Amino acid sequence: MSTSDEQFWSIGELAERAGVTVKTVRFYSDRGLLPESARSGGGHRRYGPQALDRLRLIRSLRTLDLPLPEIRRVVEDEDDAAGRVLENAVASRLRELGGELRAMRWREAALRLVGECPPGERAGRLRLLGAVGTPPTTAPMARFWRAWLPARTPARVTTTFLEAAVPQPPDEPTPAQVLAFARLYAMTTAPCPGRRQPQPEVHRVAGAHGAALLYPGLIEAFELTAPPLRRARDPRPGEALDAYVAAYAGAYGRRDTRDFRRLLATRLAAEPRLDLYWELTSLVRTPAAGPPEPTPGAADDWLRAALDRDNATAA
Repeated sequence: MSTSDEQFWSIGELAERAGVTVKTVRFYSDRGLLPESARSGGGHRRYGPQALDRLRLIRSLRTLDLPLPEIRRVVEDEDDAAGRVLENAVASRLRELGGELRAMRWREAALRLVGECPPGERAGRLRLLGAVGTPPTTAPMARFWRAWLPARTPARVTTTFLEAAVPQPPDEPTPAQVLAFARLYAMTTAPCPGRRQPQPEVHRVAGAHGAALLYPGLIEAFELTAPPLRRARDPRPGEALDAYVAAYAGAYGRRDTRDFRRLLATRLAAEPRLDLYWELTSLVRTPAAGPPEPTPGAADDWLRAALDRDNATAA
């Protein structure tokens, strides 16, 4: 036994004081994390109070699930540097845990989705969920829209449109949201006829330059439409519709006239629809409480209805 004057402890005494096993002390000592104060005549390790403080700190850091390399940096750096290292390590671990928690919540909702559905639907839902993977990715949806948008669309406009059109998986999804996201994933990864994603007729009519001008104007019109959509206002002419028509007029090199508004309504009625995509997107984005967030599809529907009402009133 060591004396109180010497303040040297054997590996067993240090383990007892710290409330850990001898194996634990040896593990950290072998990795150079515990300082030895001396060696006995027989070559056995002797530890002082500094080792006890260090061991308690290591145990606290391990309780936070910090990896050994980060713990080494914390205990070996000077006080100021150690504080910064610890802050960075904790922030990094928090980000990792956030991702792990989101993945676990997704799995929980997916399991509930399969467990609560009728037996005859389970095989189909399992196929949908198996294709998505965990954590889910939005990459196929982004590729879908990049193929849909004109090739010359400015990068800034593309980024803004993708933020509005591609729904992110909710942090705490319901089974219905998991199913909607899985269906979106399947929809955007399904093979398309021909070599490219089918393009809207407006792209062909407006040409590459005109189509690239179209989307900045549409984004502005959709933003103006969001407030009346959130308030469940009926479609009607106004600033949002004017911006919508101006976007198409600029793409076509035309002026906003009554004849053009009638022509535009006719062309829009013949455009391909993505109703299912926007319906599923709305489900994914719908919060647990409150109305769903407007999607570009909902905004486009509102503006088309406002255009039809405007033309009918003028007639």
